[in-house]
Amino acid sequence: MPVAIEVEGLVRRFGARTALAGVDLRVEAGAVHALLGPNGAGKTTLLRVLTGLVDPSEGAVRVLGTDERGRAARGRVGLVPAGDRSFYLRISGLENLVFFARLHGLRRRAAFARAREVLDEVGLAEAAERPVGGWSHGMQKRLSVARALLTSPPVLLVDEATHDLDPEGAERIRALIGGLASGGTAVLWATQRVDEIRGFASGVTFLDRGRVRFAGSVEGLMAQAASRRYVIRVRNGRPGPLVADQLATLLAERASVAPGAGSDGEHFRLEPADGIPLGSAIAALADGGIDVLACRQERSEIEEAFLALTGDRA
Repeated sequence: MPVAIEVEGLVRRFGARTALAGVDLRVEAGAVHALLGPNGAGKTTLLRVLTGLVDPSEGAVRVLGTDERGRAARGRVGLVPAGDRSFYLRISGLENLVFFARLHGLRRRAAFARAREVLDEVGLAEAAERPVGGWSHGMQKRLSVARALLTSPPVLLVDEATHDLDPEGAERIRALIGGLASGGTAVLWATQRVDEIRGFASGVTFLDRGRVRFAGSVEGLMAQAASRRYVIRVRNGRPGPLVADQLATLLAERASVAPGAGSDGEHFRLEPADGIPLGSAIAALADGGIDVLACRQERSEIEEAFLALTGDRA
């Protein structure tokens, strides 16, 4: 697929502070590319550069093969901002979209027609005539997506679209954006919600303090996880209470173990030693008369990778 977004050596300074320090990024048409990182990593600044709201201090930025941005690229790039304060709350969703469509140069009749089309696409047709101030948080997020689609842009920039949404609302937004990508739209999806990119994004760029710490596949990011830590729930198959020292003796050199949260005597944190499969540690407990009732990862691989790349492991 052709490259829709290409960033090379991008630097952006605000006075003495460097928000982006030599960022490289490529997003192909029809792909969802995740821009992952903690607060202050530079994700929003990068999106603002791509839209033309902010100029680069150094480096090259090309969208759809041209370095034209801002007014010159109006209509080719859609933006779903992180905030919800960009709509007029006292008027309806339809009237809001008509206003923005008119700013894009559509005549009144065409603006109304297009506004109704995109409201239907995001599942808001029934609420079209109601004031936006009475809409739920998730509905306003979908309205942001609808606004970004008014010009049918081939490039879509999405900033924290699922922040503060419940799981159902977040999944609805992801499904909507994923469908657009399937139709050929290039999507740059900025987020700090690490697990939402699994099975959704085809590639990921991890930013931390304005620098690229990782660029590649989601599977490659997961491989950055520095440890495998699990929470196990166990029960003593023999009379008497369980203590961590008892488990540690059974595990020997296979794994380390410590009481879990709440110290209820059943939950423990387990970390297999390098090169030791989890099954080997579980088998050692079973051989010692310990029933393992449940086992789950303490953090997902992506969460572990996130913390490893930021140097903020707990």
